[in-house]
Amino acid sequence: MTAPIPDTRALFDFITYTARLREVERHNRATPTRPESVAEHSWHLAVVCWVLHTEFERESGVRLDLGRMVKLCLMHDVVEIDAGDPSAWHTADEDAAAEKVRTEEAVARERFGALPPPLGPELLALWHEYEEGATPEARLVRGVDRLNPALMRLLTGQGWSDVGADAAALDHLQLPRVGVSPTLKALYEEVREAAITRGLLRP
Repeated sequence: MTAPIPDTRALFDFITYTARLREVERHNRATPTRPESVAEHSWHLAVVCWVLHTEFERESGVRLDLGRMVKLCLMHDVVEIDAGDPSAWHTADEDAAAEKVRTEEAVARERFGALPPPLGPELLALWHEYEEGATPEARLVRGVDRLNPALMRLLTGQGWSDVGADAAALDHLQLPRVGVSPTLKALYEEVREAAITRGLLRP
């Protein structure tokens, strides 16, 4: 009789857990009629990083680990299954931001800590790498993460009226992260100007 594989149950439970990322809704839309899920968002970040990877390397002169970037994209928001997805406009408040950090840290330690090595420690280290922007890969993924909802608000016609933002407020939120890359900054500027032209963002 074959012996059971150690820790398989914990791995299966985590697979089931991550499937629930489809249920967590973001504050921007996926289509004009429905919200985007965090799972859709994470997938699209991975695609964007893959497509722009060579350009990121060219402009920075740094060799980047694409596999690591894709991992960062796919798992950076897994904690939101338990912690929820607060709006970036809400967490601009210092107290709200601090509470978000505490809540997500607790979830990350609980969920990733339940996994056997080497996976559990790897996931926790990757999550901290992303949160702290500790590597060039993490800083670029954070930039793509910040650009993506602005792109979706433009593509779906949602605009920014629900958060009362104008172009200056959007710049204040976006530029600290997208500014890590000339390519991301240029893409953001295209999104902003198109949104203003279409009447989705106040100048």
